[in-house]
Amino acid sequence: MDRPQPVSEELERDLENLVSLNRWFGSHRLLRLFLRRWWQIDGDYRVLDLCTGAGDLPRIMVNFARQRGIRLQVIAVDANPATLEIARARSAGYPEISFVDGSALTYGAPGEFDMVHCSLALHHFSDADASRILQRTALVGNRWVLVSDLERSIFTTGGIWFLTELIYRDSMTRNDARISAQRAFSFREFRILAEDAGWLGYGHGRFLFSRQALWLDRCAEVPQEDLQAEPCLG
Repeated sequence: MDRPQPVSEELERDLENLVSLNRWFGSHRLLRLFLRRWWQIDGDYRVLDLCTGAGDLPRIMVNFARQRGIRLQVIAVDANPATLEIARARSAGYPEISFVDGSALTYGAPGEFDMVHCSLALHHFSDADASRILQRTALVGNRWVLVSDLERSIFTTGGIWFLTELIYRDSMTRNDARISAQRAFSFREFRILAEDAGWLGYGHGRFLFSRQALWLDRCAEVPQEDLQAEPCLG
């Protein structure tokens, strides 16, 4: 799905499968965990979502915000116009989200967003570009940064093989998922990326279903690894 292509039934099915995988295998849960930690009732936040794909994670953010009286604006960026067209159509009831054709390597100005989010995307880039993206997220996000991805392991490879052999059998989904399992970062490699990007005081943890995440919380007064920490106010 990374290659330039028009909107097609195959691409739509692939994005639908990715939304399903995100829903049932950890990405939605991981995002909500950090939103509960960081966002305050009646808050007002501007968020950048990089490599947004089908736009399901921005919609999770908006639903979370609406339930808590939070004012929210999400700029959802992707470099694939066809993917953006599909995501935009699926988000018709979400005026809080603006979809923008742009690059994760260059989008955003210093301190422009309260939070920067990027999910399951870094493994699509070279190590050098992945490190550059982490540098930019830390520059553009003035409060929080959350970057999550797969963790490469035998369990991840086996689990994805099983899912794409028996459930998610569309050819594009099968191919992309299996390549992603191979290209994903080990836990150590993901940490090295953060250090190469100059991240300081960051958190790094494992989550359900072969997910791992790096995060920056500039409001925290406790170690970043402590997920029970109280979020900052304001």
